[in-house]
Amino acid sequence: MGNREDLLAGAKRCLREKGYDRTSVRDIATAAGVSMAAIGYHYGSREALLSQALFALLDEWGDGLGRALAPGAGDDAARGFERMWDGLVEQFREHPDLWLATVELFMQAQRQPELREQLAGGVEQGWRGMAAMLESVPEDAVSDRSARTLGMIQTALMTGVMVQSLSAPPGQAPTAAEVLAGLRALAKIADPG
Repeated sequence: MGNREDLLAGAKRCLREKGYDRTSVRDIATAAGVSMAAIGYHYGSREALLSQALFALLDEWGDGLGRALAPGAGDDAARGFERMWDGLVEQFREHPDLWLATVELFMQAQRQPELREQLAGGVEQGWRGMAAMLESVPEDAVSDRSARTLGMIQTALMTGVMVQSLSAPPGQAPTAAEVLAGLRALAKIADPG
């Protein structure tokens, strides 16, 4: 690997260990085994490098999650949805460092217009990916309406449950069964007929 790749790997490691705000230029350079000046040369700034590293971590996570949550053989839609939520809740429990870094990214985007634009594009892509998973179709077959409705609401639910999982005392995080029971109750309210 070259310095650029070493810096990206070091930034990923720092994000998971220290988070976005607490990671310094020195931390990244030390983790990468390169000089601090290399960050400016290759990425322009600490923020640009950390943002790229976080997007790379999220892409890696998303690819792995997509494979893990793909419907199983013989799963009907309801069972596939249950499996998805079981997997999501498990991911929140297993990788709190990644989720905390994600929350920090949203906060940073409020102060950095270029990051906010990049994040908005990533969120829209995430909506399409979620809708594709739920509809069991390739992403390019998902309609814009489905991405902006089904994908958006699944992403909103996932984000809300993730934040609640991060803030819950040990043993009190929402479970997949509770999420599904809540969704069923909401569906009855939304469509009482």
